[in-house]
Amino acid sequence: MGIFGRKTDTDTDATTTPAGVNPALAALTGDYTIDPAHSTIGFVARHAMVTNVKGSFKDFEGALHLDGSDPSKSTATLDVKMESVETGSADRDGHLKSADFFKTDEFPTMTFRSTKAEALGGDEYRITGDLSILGTTKPITIDLEFNGSATDPFGNQRVGFEGKAQIIRSEWGLSWNAALETGGVLVSDKIKLVFDISAIKNVAA
Repeated sequence: MGIFGRKTDTDTDATTTPAGVNPALAALTGDYTIDPAHSTIGFVARHAMVTNVKGSFKDFEGALHLDGSDPSKSTATLDVKMESVETGSADRDGHLKSADFFKTDEFPTMTFRSTKAEALGGDEYRITGDLSILGTTKPITIDLEFNGSATDPFGNQRVGFEGKAQIIRSEWGLSWNAALETGGVLVSDKIKLVFDISAIKNVAA
């Protein structure tokens, strides 16, 4: 079983038989806060049909609820400040914040709210949820890999995940583009989202 304790044919019902739950997995059950200092929310776009441009958002917050015996009870939320976008070019960052793209003055935040979580086997998981950009909300699916858990030098219990998803940006109203003389467009409509998450388990009051 993986972190969420996906059942096999030999597993017992954790609700009626707590002894059947893997103790190591049960210990991870709880609420977590994403640590932005050790996490990355990024994206990759094809530029001019020939190369990839990578960017990330530096200001975000989020929370996880992990259930060690029933993945369907696990949840995730994420709030991203669009003004914090960075791509390595000040001019490009300014364009992304403008009315052509993110319209950060009118829509300062991108949000994700999970609606479904699944264990796929091993350390592979899938989470489905609603992504809101520019006032438009549509479902996306994120494939996740559990990277492990550890107690850091400060006594915090951490879990780590890597994730990826793919969206068509025009479906959220991000439709600006420019035609190339050689054919094609300047910015791909297909965008890859990438996540590298470190989350700290909340301490009970």
